[in-house]
Amino acid sequence: MKNGPWRITFDTNPDDCNLKCIMCEDHSPYSLTQMNRLQAGIHKRRMEIDLIRKILADSISTPLQEIIPSTMGEPLLYQHFDEIIALCHKYKIKLNLTTNGTFPRKSVERWAHDLIPITSDIKISWNGASKIVQEKIMLGSKWEKILNNLKKFIMIRNNYAKNNTNYCQITLQMTFLETNLKELENIVQLGINIGVDRIKGHHLWAHFKEIKSLSMRRNKESINRWNKAVIKAKKIANNNQLPNGNFIKLVNIDLLDESAHQDLSPGGVCPFLGKEAWVASDGKFNPCCAPDKERNQLGYFGNLKNQTMNSIWESQAYQYLQKNYMQYAVCKGCNMRKNKNF
Repeated sequence: MKNGPWRITFDTNPDDCNLKCIMCEDHSPYSLTQMNRLQAGIHKRRMEIDLIRKILADSISTPLQEIIPSTMGEPLLYQHFDEIIALCHKYKIKLNLTTNGTFPRKSVERWAHDLIPITSDIKISWNGASKIVQEKIMLGSKWEKILNNLKKFIMIRNNYAKNNTNYCQITLQMTFLETNLKELENIVQLGINIGVDRIKGHHLWAHFKEIKSLSMRRNKESINRWNKAVIKAKKIANNNQLPNGNFIKLVNIDLLDESAHQDLSPGGVCPFLGKEAWVASDGKFNPCCAPDKERNQLGYFGNLKNQTMNSIWESQAYQYLQKNYMQYAVCKGCNMRKNKNF
């Protein structure tokens, strides 16, 4: 068994998206990414399918269990997505998908037919329990359409699970914001009513000055209001069963210490180093999911176009980062670090 990650995220098409979520690093109305790209005459970042083929072939006899297509942009817009599905079947690995719930290019029924048999988890970006809040955060989304898509997808998943061994977990994935704080408990209740397995979220990466005031970590007062909302959300989750009799799981919907405006998880450890890998659209190896400008501070580790994952995984540079990551500002301030017992 060669060393390597158990999961790889491929940045397949980060410049392709049909929504403009306000917190998105690349597609927010406040982001300059696309404008700067166009002004510089740079083509959209789109990964060559040959690169994915190469990496998966090289990953035979490694710990690799699943892959994630781009979590920036909308992965279902990637022109080679059907081949990604075929590669999952070929190498018997799972697909872990984050999508915005619009299910572009095909009907939701066709996507469900293709995805459910090989997917471990489908995380659907979800940021409201009402039309006004959802559409205010995820600009371009249509509440009625995505709600109907979610209900159809869960119905198809449930029917498939009755007669097959693979169970495709369905998650609503949030960004915790001042804008949706008052709807947190209603989002949990909505998920329970529809039959969602998990509600998962992350605190805001405030990429732009225009959204810094939306962070629930920005001061002690906002942290206190966040904690009150968490208590209500947990009460809903603990007292109401899903249609299948299970209880919904809440991930990262946790009480915060007053010092969380400086450090979300004091003493927390990186959940990614030595476990997961990210591959940029041009083949560059990235050690984590931090915004690109920040993670570039961690150094250069190699390119998978001309190196193997194993050679990078065992390199001195990557081994050094694993042991010394807390000396970097991006890691000290990271909102993804976890309690040591996670």
